Amino acid sequence: MNPLADRVRPTTLEDIVGQDHIIGQGKIINRIVESKSIPNMIFYGPSGTGKTTVAHIMAQCSHKRIFKLNGTHANMEDIKNITSQVGTLTTMEGILLYLDELHYLNKKQQQSLLDYIENGDITLIGSTTENVGFAIFNSLLSRCVTMEFKALNVEAMVRGIERALTLESERLSIAITIEEDAGIYLAEMCNGDLRRALNILELVINTNLMFAGDSLNIDLEKVRECSQSKVMYYDKNGDHHYNLLSYFQKTIRGSDKNASIHALARLIKAGDLTSICRRLLVIAAEDIGLAYPHAISIVKACTDSALQLGFPEARIPLAQATILLASLPKSNSVYLAIDEALRDLDTMDIGGIPLRFCDGNSNVGRNKNEVYLYPHDYENHYVKQDYLPERIANKKYYKYGNNKFENAMKSYWQKITKEEE
Repeated sequence: MNPLADRVRPTTLEDIVGQDHIIGQGKIINRIVESKSIPNMIFYGPSGTGKTTVAHIMAQCSHKRIFKLNGTHANMEDIKNITSQVGTLTTMEGILLYLDELHYLNKKQQQSLLDYIENGDITLIGSTTENVGFAIFNSLLSRCVTMEFKALNVEAMVRGIERALTLESERLSIAITIEEDAGIYLAEMCNGDLRRALNILELVINTNLMFAGDSLNIDLEKVRECSQSKVMYYDKNGDHHYNLLSYFQKTIRGSDKNASIHALARLIKAGDLTSICRRLLVIAAEDIGLAYPHAISIVKACTDSALQLGFPEARIPLAQATILLASLPKSNSVYLAIDEALRDLDTMDIGGIPLRFCDGNSNVGRNKNEVYLYPHDYENHYVKQDYLPERIANKKYYKYGNNKFENAMKSYWQKITKEEE
């Protein structure tokens, strides 16, 4: 027997929960289905959010012959077998190819479809859990309409769970109900993945049905027993990995201590110690920078301690570094300065290093504008001379940040140079 998630899979758009931004009366997916003219499409988003279901519904409304492949095990021979049927009696209206886990196909496999997609012999509906900008080759991506599917919220998850229970009650001829707190708990612990919630729900039903009689009430204890613990979705090579690290950095940059600890907890649950340490060191330089120059030394000590300790103890120095960085004043002046300098090297003809600063060159015979002046021979160990190449002589890459340390540096150098820095 098919799993519960397949048995209760919606056959109409009206039965799909969530995705209100693209599904609903007058929304783009509904309009495509109603038109019966299916473009080449790629659906991307987390697991269990309805991508495969919508693809099935779109395929059903098409007059084309339908083929299905899964990118995890599809090969060139599978693709050739499909493309060889273009123009035959059974495919006069064309072919609709549904390709699940599209991101697993390599470049050659994806490119083998291009000619058929471009001339309309094959209509492609692909689905992926990865960011299409990274996972799908541009030549294929440019020929497809992309639709983002989002993780379901708790309300949508509960509606999906209740719909499944209604259909399963009819199939088994038994009244199956779920208590409100149990439904919410199941929805929350599955992180917007309805398929996972339905798999757990099926286990609850199967393990309690023999004791049910004419009715089965699912309470919080039954759900907890079958789900054991919440599993965080985390793929170290996937889009979610970078989204979570980005969230972590942005909460610290925004100086929200509570949100940054929450983000750290998510990363700790995933067990990705190396990525946490690397990101904390980056934040110390990029977002704190010269507002508190000692930050990177402290964070280095915390991350070294975390790597030496390992989990679970590593969580403590990691939390120390996180709260410190979130609490400190912020400055991105260093980050902006180096990026602007690198950008100029990529886009401008800078010219060579001024000759007077080259190693081993004598000052003998040069005019005063070509002679290197040794700063330590002058008051305050400073003497004005043009260090930048002539073509960018007036360029100012570094601009002081508005914080105590950088303001103190600014005041010092204004006093020494007698100029506005």
